[in-house]
Amino acid sequence: MARYTDAVCRLCRREGMKLYLKGERCYTDKCAVTKRNFAPGQHGQSRKKLSNYGMQLREKQKAKRFYGVLEAQFRKYFEMAEKQPGIAGENLLRILESRLDNVVYRLGFASSRAQARQLIVHGHFTVNGKKLDIPSYIVNVGDVIQAKEKSQGSPKFKEVKEIFKGTVPHWLSVDVEKLEGKIVSLPTREDIDIPIAENLIIELYSK
Repeated sequence: MARYTDAVCRLCRREGMKLYLKGERCYTDKCAVTKRNFAPGQHGQSRKKLSNYGMQLREKQKAKRFYGVLEAQFRKYFEMAEKQPGIAGENLLRILESRLDNVVYRLGFASSRAQARQLIVHGHFTVNGKKLDIPSYIVNVGDVIQAKEKSQGSPKFKEVKEIFKGTVPHWLSVDVEKLEGKIVSLPTREDIDIPIAENLIIELYSK
């Protein structure tokens, strides 16, 4: 499985904003964006005016990095979104939000999407009672995601119960004592709080 392996804080600095890729660290003074709020590299502090193409590219890169998706899979999601009824940009964000790793993160069972992917790959979750270790799995309404019974006794999941903040998006429901979440409905654009101009992504891929 291909994945980005370099320092993730560089990604946040390149986008000029927090992408919350390192969980709790992103909320502290140790955050790279807080300490060095400019792009990495020799010319990172120089100001450049972006072209229309540049703005479209930055939005695509931002979305990919928020959700931890590489180019080939992201383009596949775009093609799926175009074929679905409705607005392609909103369809694209809904598909990204419906990935299993994002749902585990949104339920509060992981401190970042990267940690959620790791937990899923290591086999700590079931979907509808069956073990599933594919972070890119697209969930559907009615699906039930739960930490495996054997995993629930681990220090990681005990910590989840202790520090759980009790707030999840309204398209999800959660039972923290059972470490169980359910897909109540598919997310709408209003439910997605990530600052992405999805229309620019559609413009880029539609050329």
